[in-house]
Amino acid sequence: MSTYGIPLLVLAVTDSATLTGLAFMLEWVPRLGAFALAGAAVDRFGSTRVLRIASVLRAVVVLAAAAVLPSVGEGTSAVITVMTLAATTGVLTEFSYIAAETAGGAASRDAGGHAHRVQAVLLGIDQGATLAGPALAGVLLQYSGATGMLLIIAACSLLGAALAPRQRPVWPQEAPVPVAQGLKIGWRTLRSLPALGWLCVGLVLSNCAIGLVQAAGPVLVIKQLGGTSSQVGLVWSAAAIASLAMVTLARFAIDRAGLWPVGAAAAALASLACLALAAADTYTVFLVLVALLMAGEAGMTVVLRTLRAHLVPAEVFGSTLSLIILLLLAPFPLAGALVALTPPDLLGHAITACAVLQAVGLAVAFAKLRTHPATRLPASV
Repeated sequence: MSTYGIPLLVLAVTDSATLTGLAFMLEWVPRLGAFALAGAAVDRFGSTRVLRIASVLRAVVVLAAAAVLPSVGEGTSAVITVMTLAATTGVLTEFSYIAAETAGGAASRDAGGHAHRVQAVLLGIDQGATLAGPALAGVLLQYSGATGMLLIIAACSLLGAALAPRQRPVWPQEAPVPVAQGLKIGWRTLRSLPALGWLCVGLVLSNCAIGLVQAAGPVLVIKQLGGTSSQVGLVWSAAAIASLAMVTLARFAIDRAGLWPVGAAAAALASLACLALAAADTYTVFLVLVALLMAGEAGMTVVLRTLRAHLVPAEVFGSTLSLIILLLLAPFPLAGALVALTPPDLLGHAITACAVLQAVGLAVAFAKLRTHPATRLPASV
């Protein structure tokens, strides 16, 4: 709801494609700065405490915005409020995300050879939330206004804090690891794992295209295809359904064929869908192609998460996870800036250019991975 609902809120308040793209950028830039700090915090204090504190603070921020927005109208104060909301929720969301992913990594290590099944279930939970969240955000924004949407986001945050998994740090540290040192540890670990490194390279380039589609989505659907805010949410809910289906399929396919064939097929699907996306001239075609794009992305994510759980040592998991996520999400604020700077009628050309970059990057990455033993054997071996 935060990722897709808040840019919708900005468009509803400002009616500006430029400010919508800028809000998407502001939502992601602080997140990138928070990852290293979040990883160090989780390594020191454990996932439970970090998840609870971040979730409660996010609820407080969202409730404050819900109280302020009705009183400031639609002027400069409203713009400042929604922009601040985007940046602050972005930071707090990443603290809770790192904490939850670390708990998931621990569960995967406990599962041993069935780690990919655990990751498939966790990704299914993620996609289930993505199925409900954007559609609910769009409907609430359209029919109950910003207050209704923000109240539900706050309620979800408080539930997340209440249901946080109980986990203590396995390797408690005497003093906090400096952020720079945490990044160095993560970089050193990633360089020592070429299979994981090449996959990250491909996914960084892929995320350039996916980030642009996400940032431009409200503008394309509402301004060019004549849709509504609820239809924007429906796009991402349909994408979540496709992703859930892909996650289920990938779980069984990896058992039989291994990580590389499944990942390569998912990469091909994502690349072809994104290349066709710029030519979408109706809302239905746009929805279907975005769903296929995100299904391919979900298949690659299962492969990434499985390799990550298998290869990254537990004692540096938080720091390495922070670096990987920092690399993978770096394209998203750039996508927001590109939407802010690009005239709406040229967004299709920008998507095409990023789609070509995505296809080339994924092709090179999976070509490098083809002979690596970690990606050729079934994950349960």
